[in-house]
Amino acid sequence: MVVTGGASGIGIETTAALAAAGATVVIAARRPEAAEDVAEGLRDKTGNPSIHVQQLDLADLKSVERFVGDWEGPLHALVNNAGIMALPELQRTAQGFEMQFATNFLGHFALTLGLRPALAKAQGSRVVSVSSTGSLFGPIFWDDPHFGFIPYDPLLAYAQSKTACILLSVGIKDRWADDGIVSNALNPGAIPTNLQRHTGGLRTPEHLRKTAEEGAATSVLLAASPLVEAANGGYFENCAEAPIVPARPESILEGVAAYALDGANAQRLWDMSLAFLGKGD
Repeated sequence: MVVTGGASGIGIETTAALAAAGATVVIAARRPEAAEDVAEGLRDKTGNPSIHVQQLDLADLKSVERFVGDWEGPLHALVNNAGIMALPELQRTAQGFEMQFATNFLGHFALTLGLRPALAKAQGSRVVSVSSTGSLFGPIFWDDPHFGFIPYDPLLAYAQSKTACILLSVGIKDRWADDGIVSNALNPGAIPTNLQRHTGGLRTPEHLRKTAEEGAATSVLLAASPLVEAANGGYFENCAEAPIVPARPESILEGVAAYALDGANAQRLWDMSLAFLGKGD
């Protein structure tokens, strides 16, 4: 199994739980030296020596290509967990893509696409994408996803990227079922991590917060549990499929917007993303 960002935040607990269950886990990390320290601690904690680290910078498509090119053998689960949130200023990748869209979604799209043969080889595999209630704040900005014309807003950029993560699972459901690949997205909940370093910390009331272990639970469920082996193209929170909501809730943020599960939107995003990568279908 692969967990992107598996050496920080809920990624650590996701890696720990999967390794404790006996999986060989590869932590895909931008800073492999720091990730190796975490991996060593998890090997001791879980008693599983098969926790490895491999370099991956999701904002750099060349790094994604190297990761894919180095992969050998089948892959039973890919947990697209890594992410960034609410960068205060507009930043772009070397390829010119808005940084949150590139890191949270487009890099994962390229990674998932490249690892499709390995996922198919497992003859029953899962792709899990970590989204957020942030998806309730905005859809895909089809004509200007990289904020060339729309005034940059940190939350809107984050919202778009997290909506895209959900649509990725819908796109996989519509294309790869015959390969034995299923895919679902999730909201881990409000967990205080480094993800909120640009927002002044977590502002969710304490009684609505989760621990990192609780936040990782839905990722682990979707990656490994037989209870959801038939689930495909869904959006989960609190270890259950979330309801579609007609508008963003005023109080407790929960549920998923219809635009994030729409098949036509998933098709459009898939085609647009292939064009960004310079690939055919």
